[in-house]
Amino acid sequence: MEGSDKLLGVIMAGGRGTRLMPLTVNRPKPMVPVLGRPVIDYVKDAMVAAGLTEIIVTTGYQGEQLVSHVDSWTVQSRVNQEDTPMGTAGSVGLLLDQLNDTFVVGSGDSVASFDIADLLMSHRQSGAKVTMALWEVEDPTEFGIVGLSKDHMGDVNSDLSEGYIAKFKEKPTAEEAFSNLVNAGLYIIEPEVMRLIPKGEKYDFSKQLFPEVLSRGWPMYAKTVKGIWFDVGHPFELHKAQMALIANRDTLPFPMPAGEVLPDGSFISSTASVSGHISKSIVMEGASVNGAVVNSVVMSNSRINGVSESSIVGQNSIIDSRIFNCVIGDNSKISIDLENDRR
Repeated sequence: MEGSDKLLGVIMAGGRGTRLMPLTVNRPKPMVPVLGRPVIDYVKDAMVAAGLTEIIVTTGYQGEQLVSHVDSWTVQSRVNQEDTPMGTAGSVGLLLDQLNDTFVVGSGDSVASFDIADLLMSHRQSGAKVTMALWEVEDPTEFGIVGLSKDHMGDVNSDLSEGYIAKFKEKPTAEEAFSNLVNAGLYIIEPEVMRLIPKGEKYDFSKQLFPEVLSRGWPMYAKTVKGIWFDVGHPFELHKAQMALIANRDTLPFPMPAGEVLPDGSFISSTASVSGHISKSIVMEGASVNGAVVNSVVMSNSRINGVSESSIVGQNSIIDSRIFNCVIGDNSKISIDLENDRR
């Protein structure tokens, strides 16, 4: 790897985003906007900042939107469309003949402050076949957890924030959790690892490939990310992620849209029109609020004449009533009160 002046990044963008419905009816999950930019741009920016010179995006569902978007990037990039879902590792494995050196893989639906250059340094120093970014959570039961050791093939030490991977566990119970460090969906991989994937099979990084690497005794390393990390696989993570981006805007390496930040952390785009009440919410470009918006995200060009509380409102929609804990898709008009609904 060292001495190579060409570093490849692969962004996995094949997810259907079923948990994000109806926001993903008309767009693939990586194209869901976060502060006015498709979420895939956040991992792309991290790759470019680390000096990656080429990016390949693997996709399936509604891939034509991604092709158009990726064409607008300034870094050399292209989309590889899979005909049938191949799993996370299987989709990257389709690129096997192009994976001739150390490469970086990232998830196209996470917002995170990845320092990929730092991870690459740890990867080289550790001699690992795979290096994984980790994130610390309070409740690890919804995630795949990772146990670390100071030494390769050593015992798990729950106090470590970086080290050699000693153990994996998918979605443990509270009693089974030996760690609160979870897989953050960014990996540095040596090409020989990808040759372990059975040809033509649907294959997963977390559940199949990485446990196989570990069982062979190949060294795997991991390091905890600082800053922010969100998997925007759930609609309400969109609110948390955007509020965190605004709160940490002075320390994060991401471009921020023009607008006003209110004392409570709300953000109002410079092109939005607000005459109503805003609390702990994100109001994006071209949107208008004549009613009230609380703990919500109002995407571009939508109008809130009623009340949106703890809800996500897609683009070009109109809310004339009260909605609570709802997810409203694009181009919708809501005139009746709704609670715990998606439409």
